[in-house]
Amino acid sequence: MTSFFEMEVTLINEQGLHLRTAQQFAKVASRFDSEIEVFNGNFSANGKSFMNLIALLAYKGTVLKIRAMGEDAEEAVSALVRLVKSGFSEDKK
Repeated sequence: MTSFFEMEVTLINEQGLHLRTAQQFAKVASRFDSEIEVFNGNFSANGKSFMNLIALLAYKGTVLKIRAMGEDAEEAVSALVRLVKSGFSEDKK
């Protein structure tokens, strides 16, 4: 059975969704079989494509909606929300 799951999360890291963080997001998203879509308002991007993610122009404080459809949808969204909530570990050296 295909499932659908989505959550909203706020970008807390200083530079938002830039090249490195978009690559990190896409890498995690690619571990899952589900289709993953990320929304910034009316704009959407394929969550497995870092170039699509950068085009969202998502800065600190932006609320992203992460939506997945597939067998592992809830697991995928939860992992991506955790990544964003961690601030992409940018403050950790």
